[in-house]
Amino acid sequence: MTQTFITQLTDAERTVAFGAALARACTQSTTCYLHGDLGAGKTTFCRGFVQAMGHTGNVKSPTYTLVEPYQLTPWQVYHFDLYRLGDPEELEFMGIRDYFNEQALCLIEWPEKGQGWLPRADLDITLRYEGEQRALVIDANTRVGAAIIDRLEWED
Repeated sequence: MTQTFITQLTDAERTVAFGAALARACTQSTTCYLHGDLGAGKTTFCRGFVQAMGHTGNVKSPTYTLVEPYQLTPWQVYHFDLYRLGDPEELEFMGIRDYFNEQALCLIEWPEKGQGWLPRADLDITLRYEGEQRALVIDANTRVGAAIIDRLEWED
């Protein structure tokens, strides 16, 4: 079921634009894992995604709160940043299962910190440095993820 999409992102504006393009391709509940080093553009990508879903305010990294909820019509977008998570079991105490429902789009930075407590990702999104730009690689792990890649409208 693996399907892969690769593109280059030349700057923060292109990263925001790609996040928005991916958001427009999401037509059902989706879980996205975001991988990459500190500063690779994960939160910048999330900003584009959340704003494309209709949020007009700031999109900040939930590094200290673990999750930032955005109640948007018709979706609930949850932006997780698990970088500071001490123990994956903490996710159970915060009611992690309640976030993954039919109206939820979940973006999870540092998902490896929550291993064993998170649902399978529809999309694994990796941002990595390549010189002055970033390479973005998306691997679809489910039919939902593959359909999103098929609907994605993006010009390199």
